[in-house]
Amino acid sequence: MLKRIVPLVLALVLCAGLAQAKTKAPATQLPGDLTLAEAQKVLDAALVKAKAQGVPMNIAIVDAGGNLKAFVRQDGAFIGSIDVSSKKAVTARYFNMPTSTLGAASQPGQELFGIEATNGGLVIFGGGELLIRDNVIVGAIGVSGGSVAEDTNVAKAGAAALK
Repeated sequence: MLKRIVPLVLALVLCAGLAQAKTKAPATQLPGDLTLAEAQKVLDAALVKAKAQGVPMNIAIVDAGGNLKAFVRQDGAFIGSIDVSSKKAVTARYFNMPTSTLGAASQPGQELFGIEATNGGLVIFGGGELLIRDNVIVGAIGVSGGSVAEDTNVAKAGAAALK
């Protein structure tokens, strides 16, 4: 009896092993998401612009889901701007538009007035830009540390590196 069971068990184990070997592991990176290499490219371009302006910046990069993917705080950049840069990136991604565009629509008398108090706090002035690859939003960049114009220049330089 044992001589018949052992080969059967071995055959079952072999079949199970072959079936498992043919099963492909699930993807851990979504196809429309920002890769680390892309985030680094964006960050590098933003840093070049920040250094050229001579203003220390905080630069946050978020993925398609609004999750932090990369961050840098240049020496001397404001500590308070860490949160601002991250919120600019998240705000741009949550609403699929630059933070300056959302800010214009949320001024007193405009239809989105008060939106900055939603979602745990948003930042609605310039410095948040979308990251777009092949006409798909894959993330966003948020920059804080200088004037609104300086932040916007750095964010746009970073975003342009992905196009």
